[in-house]
Amino acid sequence: MSAAFPETVDAWRMVTSQRHFHGSLPIAALPRLCESLADPSGQLRYELEFGRDGLGVAFLALRVEGALSLICQRTLEAFAWPVSLSTRLGLIRNEADESALPPGYEALLVGGEGELRLSDVIEDELILALPIVPTKPGADESEEVVYSTENAEVRAKEHPFAALASLKKQ
Repeated sequence: MSAAFPETVDAWRMVTSQRHFHGSLPIAALPRLCESLADPSGQLRYELEFGRDGLGVAFLALRVEGALSLICQRTLEAFAWPVSLSTRLGLIRNEADESALPPGYEALLVGGEGELRLSDVIEDELILALPIVPTKPGADESEEVVYSTENAEVRAKEHPFAALASLKKQ
């Protein structure tokens, strides 16, 4: 982690002082994310910005770039998945405030004293950005199976409910 990256911050103080943090973060420092990765090596570049928008909404703008090592679910090979994440989180004190957020904001519930672990926020957003079924680029091209009309008749006879189709026609 870069020296300017604090472990915890007071979110409301950061908003008031409009603080910015940027640097790099080792992927291995994000243990929950590492559970989904093939290899926890590498670095992520991050930029965090606290502030208020024109409507007075407290926000945390988050940008993360890098590459994560995932296992392709088609080929079972590791591949580098490029990450370019940019999101704006609206800071709220309780769940009822979520409905007041303008469009384009994701809610981030900040506890009683405003303590926020920045690495947890980055890790949470990366986990949410992971693909449900990782596939290596180019691995989604499967072999096309071509059936002829001759095979269609054979397959229809083999189908266990093919006899019911004739009853349906009557």
